Amino acid sequence: MRENIWLGTWRRLLQECARIGPGATTLRVRLHRWRGVEIGRNVWIGYGAVIETANPHLVHIGNNVSIGIRATIIAHFRDSRGVWIEDDVFVGPCVCILPSVRLGKGCVVTAGSVVTTNVASMTVVQGNPARAVAKCRRPLLVDTSMNDFLRGLIPIRQR
Repeated sequence: MRENIWLGTWRRLLQECARIGPGATTLRVRLHRWRGVEIGRNVWIGYGAVIETANPHLVHIGNNVSIGIRATIIAHFRDSRGVWIEDDVFVGPCVCILPSVRLGKGCVVTAGSVVTTNVASMTVVQGNPARAVAKCRRPLLVDTSMNDFLRGLIPIRQR
């Protein structure tokens, strides 16, 4: 599908403003909404995050989501389309999320991970490609203390 040059330029301009602008819970979120990204309430988007430049309407972000600094969300490649981030998800810094991925409610993606497949709810994943390493009893939200979160982790035995 061919992209309209003016619409594409406008979306990229808004993307750059969101990438470098202030306001992780205000201006950045608003700019991504203007681009066409579906974003819920109480979302935090870190500095330098890149969210699907050409087809922002393919990205769906739920409520109470944190997207770390320099995270990258790619929502289309050939026939693969869309990224769904459900409620209460924590995406760490420098994470790369590839097309056709769904991040389940309350999951945690650790820093630098590359997510190539769906992540189950209340699961902690890490690595390249991201693999499940633990189940969590509570989501990692802004008001969750790190000690409470860590105490609730249940390691997954690796084969």
